[in-house]
Amino acid sequence: MSVKDMYEKDYYKILGVSKDADAATIKKAYRKLAKDLHPDANSGDKKIEEKFKAVSEAYDVVSDTKRRAEYDEARRYGAGGPMGGRRGPGGPGGFPGGQNVNVDDLFGGGDLSDIFGGLFGGGGRQRGPRKGADLETSITISFEDSIHGVTVPLRLNTGTVSARIPAGVKNDQRIRLRGKGQAGEPGAAAGDLFINVTVASHPVFERDGDNLTVTVPIKFDEAVNGADIKVPVLDGPAVTIRIPAGTKTGAKFRARGKGVVRPEKSGDLIVSVDIAVPLDLSSAARKALDEFAAATADFDPRDELMRKTGNLSEARKGSDD
Repeated sequence: MSVKDMYEKDYYKILGVSKDADAATIKKAYRKLAKDLHPDANSGDKKIEEKFKAVSEAYDVVSDTKRRAEYDEARRYGAGGPMGGRRGPGGPGGFPGGQNVNVDDLFGGGDLSDIFGGLFGGGGRQRGPRKGADLETSITISFEDSIHGVTVPLRLNTGTVSARIPAGVKNDQRIRLRGKGQAGEPGAAAGDLFINVTVASHPVFERDGDNLTVTVPIKFDEAVNGADIKVPVLDGPAVTIRIPAGTKTGAKFRARGKGVVRPEKSGDLIVSVDIAVPLDLSSAARKALDEFAAATADFDPRDELMRKTGNLSEARKGSDD
């Protein structure tokens, strides 16, 4: 395909966005089109496959700031642009006064194909073999695989490729695999493969950077007296952490090195405790609780709150009543 053929294409129209669309709008439009037109969802439909290729080609240019600027410039001065007839604005797309202007003169006699050829991987009539087109796909992996890394097979319109998802990949991260896209012309490199990764949630753990977080319930007596408790980790046996006496709900503790494993430095496991309240009490437990309440009648956990708001006397009066 010639340079002229490419700059005559309206990449913005192909993506369904305006010429002044920002990067986020372009990316959103592309992802929707790529999902709707992906070969995996339209097996054997050649027309859809061609549309998918056109969308990928358009995004490959307008998502890159430098290439987009060059493309816009090519569209402005090339065939189909306001000076495509090589006349000034006074005539068909010529300059004031209607004088004729040779577009080549604007660029020192250079050929438009030579000037803008670099945008498309070659210089006009002398361009070299064209690099293969980039491809994009989306996958969902488990929480565990996001931590450890995983190799997955991906079905593309070019065939099936094996892709290594590195350990520590985050949700919504975009990975680039060089040379895994479409094959280039003879003597040229293949394009790249971009993978949009979605990480499934875990029933117990969440992630905060390289740290993992977990909430662990504790009993009331453990919070009051302190205790050594077992907490789960993502890999390997549970670890023991010390809960000091007087621990409150929401207190956080750290198990070092039990988060996301990295060669240089692993993250930690951050443990938040939650004091569990039993729903059903036996008569013996109820009696013991009543005795505890009587023995701690002088303790009011809301005293400080009321003091700060000036309602301490009213609160005590209500208790006495």
